[in-house]
Amino acid sequence: MGFKDECGVFGITQHSEAANLTYLGLYALQHRGQEAAGICATDGIVLRLHKDQGYVADIFDEDIIKSLAGHQAIGHTRYSTTGGDSSESSQPFMRDGRFGFLSLCHNGNLTNTELLRQQLIARGVVFQSSSDSEVLLALIQLSEAISLEEAIIEALKQAEGAYSLLVMNQEYLFAIRDPHGFRPLVMGKLGPSFIFSSESCALDLIGATYDREVMPGELIQIHHGSLESRTPLPRKAAKPCVFEHVYFSRPDSYVFGQSVMKSRREMGRLLAERHPAPVDLVIPVPDSGVSAALGYSQASGIPMDFGLIRNHYIGRTFIEPQQSIRSFGVRIKLNPVRHLIEGKRVVLIDDSIVRGTTSKKIVEMVRQAGASEVHFRVSSPPTTHSCFYGIDTPSRENLIASHMNIETMNTFIGSDTLAFLTLQDLATAVQDKTQGSGYCYACFNGDYAVPPLA
Repeated sequence: MGFKDECGVFGITQHSEAANLTYLGLYALQHRGQEAAGICATDGIVLRLHKDQGYVADIFDEDIIKSLAGHQAIGHTRYSTTGGDSSESSQPFMRDGRFGFLSLCHNGNLTNTELLRQQLIARGVVFQSSSDSEVLLALIQLSEAISLEEAIIEALKQAEGAYSLLVMNQEYLFAIRDPHGFRPLVMGKLGPSFIFSSESCALDLIGATYDREVMPGELIQIHHGSLESRTPLPRKAAKPCVFEHVYFSRPDSYVFGQSVMKSRREMGRLLAERHPAPVDLVIPVPDSGVSAALGYSQASGIPMDFGLIRNHYIGRTFIEPQQSIRSFGVRIKLNPVRHLIEGKRVVLIDDSIVRGTTSKKIVEMVRQAGASEVHFRVSSPPTTHSCFYGIDTPSRENLIASHMNIETMNTFIGSDTLAFLTLQDLATAVQDKTQGSGYCYACFNGDYAVPPLA
């Protein structure tokens, strides 16, 4: 636990209930961002936008959805990476300019945002937020290209880093992934409608069929129900983010062409083979540790049970008690089931250890619930480097694995034993046939495909 979810995008064309289906799509993608959400829809004449801070279900009601009339829409659910937590940084963005009103939503993070921003400010551009997504929209509107498609391409040739983008005006919808394909984007169909989503689980919710991924570097243009695809950006080695399979994506999704559930169970199976624990019970750290814990249990023959229960109804804020309650921040999210744990040797399965403070508190809680031994297994390698491509990771000095070895980490979190999956085994679990270069593993090894600017 410790990584923060990123963002989710959803778009649909040629459907009379475009805004309503976009709302449902964002609802399915809520796990990717809980700070803000928005929808922009068009009827072919005007663009209508509604966005706010909070959960999808709190932002939109029936009257608001009806006000977003039209046959085409894009939407976004947000966790801040660049731009901070503010209503001004909520997406989609909409901006008037040379190509009329354009709307854009973005999952990812540009590494050269500040350089581009300063260049645009020097040209007289006024920004409403510090978001890199607004920078992209300004680049498109200021392009001197002869068409909107060429303007998008010209803007993206200046951008560095990660982006899965949806761009829309009254007639067109564009879906684009960066040449490395860091962030996911899939395409589906619902009758004559084309649908784009960060994950396939949103397609399932609205009854759409999964078609394929938008390929790294691909630009797809939808106009009046017809699709055109091209790959206009320089070809680069594909580097999809492996943490989509470790943690971010829903287990019922297909991401980068593979089942997330299958990947996570394989991570758990390999973890059990490499690092067996002399225990009576396997306990997942919910929710992201559940699939790996199933794999660990199946491979080891040790029963799994839900010894930690997660509270799914935590709002954006809560009132902390005046008196100190030990581990309050963790306890409001997780609570141990004493009758399952008491007197047992247990192994906790989690997807990652970031700062280590949450893991330490979980171990303490499980011991207080009566566990005789607490072993800790992690279904990914030690996280030693920060991400610059759209995941909110702490600065490197705050990553526990960047300055502690496994033995020292084990002492810090208070477990009896601690073990991680190797990068090689992680590559096997996600079916990386290159065995270590077919995904972005930068948070584990510091090998950045796009070097961050100093």
